[in-house]
This record gives sequence, structure tokens and C-alpha cells, in this order.
Amino acid sequence: MKFYDRETELEALHNTYEQSLTSATFTVLMGRRRVGKTSLLLHAMEGKEYAYLFVSKDSEAMLCNKFQAILEQQLHLPIYGTITRFRDLFEVIMRESIKRHITVIIDEFQNLAKINAAIFSEIQDIWDRYHAQSHINLIASGSIMAIMKHIFEDKNEPLYGRPTSKFTLRPFSIAVLKQIFADHCPNYTNEDLLCLYMITGGVAKYVELLMDAGCYTKEKMLNYVCRLDSYFLTEGRDVINTEFSADYNTYYSILQLMANGSNRRTDIDGALQKDCGTYLTNLEKNFGMVVRLKPLLASAQSKTSSYEIADLFLRFWFRFICPYQSLIESGQLKLLRTNINTHYERFSGKTLERYFQTLLMESDEFSQVGYWWDRKGENEMDIVAINEFTHQGLIAEVKRNEQKINLHALSEKADKLPSAEFGRYQFRLCGFSIKDM
Repeated sequence: MKFYDRETELEALHNTYEQSLTSATFTVLMGRRRVGKTSLLLHAMEGKEYAYLFVSKDSEAMLCNKFQAILEQQLHLPIYGTITRFRDLFEVIMRESIKRHITVIIDEFQNLAKINAAIFSEIQDIWDRYHAQSHINLIASGSIMAIMKHIFEDKNEPLYGRPTSKFTLRPFSIAVLKQIFADHCPNYTNEDLLCLYMITGGVAKYVELLMDAGCYTKEKMLNYVCRLDSYFLTEGRDVINTEFSADYNTYYSILQLMANGSNRRTDIDGALQKDCGTYLTNLEKNFGMVVRLKPLLASAQSKTSSYEIADLFLRFWFRFICPYQSLIESGQLKLLRTNINTHYERFSGKTLERYFQTLLMESDEFSQVGYWWDRKGENEMDIVAINEFTHQGLIAEVKRNEQKINLHALSEKADKLPSAEFGRYQFRLCGFSIKDM
């Protein structure tokens, strides 16, 4: 699959590169596994001289030996003797950047923590001593969000405040997902698009796998997921294993409960017979795997809330793959596929809500998009969107089947919106179905 989109990110990397010609820059790029960070960086550096250093799980001496060879080959950087400590290698790089402009990409940067606990303090020391005279374009990329945030956003950590730019790479937007699908299969259906969105969530690697395999229909996509050699059968576990260390089973259980519809804190606590507050906070704040949903415009202190898995692929994996490992291990993949068929319509209906919420947010027409329900958990509305500047709003019901949309009932629910928060908005009511995708 060819390279798509990322114009904004490429522009940011270009601007940083230009700045580094006269003063040192330190860019931090974060994003989940498979979202396309490495492809973005290599595409941005096409035609430029740079060194790409991937932090594998080796000893510090072996890693430095590999990096030394790469720097000599890709940057023609003469390094005398054998370097066994990263701090010494990094100091050679920084000294060279005083003489000439260089770009160095360090991929899976967070893995350095496992190699030497003091390594980030050493990087801080060297950066602080040399960066004022340097012409380096240093890029640190990492896929374990919790650790990357800890390294660069915790004010007690040595590298806090050192980056000159920082951004997170997101999955493809819906517009780009449509463009990719249309390039590969101009006559795709909306049902096919919904399935692609449900499985991949716009994550570049997952989209690429399905497109390159010629899986352009809902049936072919789901068949691919349930193949004996399917990448998707183990990918959810691989994603989770990179993030979690302690209390692995508890996090797994919480995500399985959410995928099956247990979204309230009380339901999760009850099912696991323990207080899950800390785990939920970690999943939301540190790992970014779940989002806490509150009625739109509810106060920060509001106890009216629920949770859902933020990542669409993980939501799909925890619902249809994770609970059925015994079927996978015994090769009963037809049963796995049949189970997806049985529950597909209901599950994809919830995905359709996420689709239209995301679409409205990406339209730049609204400043906030979310759900709304009252304190009793009633009068729930699938979409409430507002523009805080024009005071225009939209309330929508989302159904797979357009015949099931009831705008009269939606109007009655809309009348329940508290005037203190919503009184200044002019709302229009509408319904969205698969036909509107």
C-alpha cells in the first residue's frame, strides 16, 4: 500500500528539520503500535541524510556496537575504538552536531530504560551541555504510550522539558480511510466500509494488511481475521503485553468486560469483586486504552459516567477473539467466525455511533461531540454535538436500519436537555444510518 495522508505531520517534521539547521531540535513522536510512526519518519526523511537507530532488547554494549556501525555507514561519522556505553555514543553524536547538521532517529526510544536505568539522566546531562551549540535534528519515537508519557511528561523525570516539539500520531481519519478504500476498490459498499472501520479503527498496518490481501468486502475481511495464519488473532495480545507489566490479568478482565457491554464502574467492580478505580484511571490516563464517557457538558465532578474501549481494534479483539483462545488453539476457527456473524449486527451498530461521532468531529463544524443521558440513565441520545462559537448544535439518533430511526421520540428526549447548559444552542435533529456513511 502506498503512503497516504499525514500532510500535517510531515509539515511539522519539515519545519523542525529546517529549524535544526540553525539550532538543535528534539522531537518526540508517540503513537500506538502499527499506527505508522516509522513509515512517517522515513517518508519525511526521503532524500535527506539521517541515521535510523532502532532500540532492540540487547545489552548496552551490543546495542552500542550496532549503533556505531550504523552511524559510520549512514552519517559517515568516524568513531574510533569500541564504544560500550550509550552515553559515550550520544556524546560523540552531539559533538559532531556542533561541526555539522545531522539527523538522528531513535525508534522505540522507551526501550532504553530496560538497558540502563540511568540512561535518561545521562542523555539529559549531555543534551544540556551541548545543545546550545548543536545543529542536530534528534527524533525520539516510541509506541508504549504509558512509558513515553512518563519519560517526557513527568516533571520528576530527567528529560521533562527537553523536547522542542512533541506530538502523537493518530490513526487515519475517516476521509483518508475512504480514500484508501476507494483506491483499492471503487465499488465498495457502506457495509464494507463499516467493517473495515470496525476492525482497523484506521490503524495503518491493519488497513494495509487487508488491502494488500484483497479483502474488500465484509465477508472477506472477517474471513481473513479468522484464518489459521491471521495476524489479527495474536495482535491484541501483543499490543497489550507491550503496555502492561503488573496486574496483567486485572487489566485484561476489565477490557473484556467493557467489550461485552459492562461499562459502568459499579458493574466492573461487582464482576471482579474488587475496587477497580486505580485500574480504570491507569487505563484512561496512562495507557490511553479507555475513555471515560460523561453526558456532554456535564461537570468534571459528575458521577454520571461510563467507560468504553477507545481503540476500535482492541474493542473488536476483546469481544470476538480474546475470550475464545481455546477455539483458536484447537483450530476451530469456523466456530469463531460463526460467533462473529451471530453478534455482528449489534456490535457494529455501536461502532456506527462511533463512526458518525468521529465524522462530525473531523468535519470542523462542531467543537464538542458526545453522548447525553440523564442521571437515571434514561433519555439517552447517541450524538449531541455543539459549536461553542456559533451556538449551533445537532442531536442525532444512529441506527443500522434507517427504518428504525424515530425523530419524534428523539425530539422528546431533546426536550429533557437541561436549559442551564444547552439553552443557548439551536439544535437540529437528524438520523444517521449505514446509508449515510
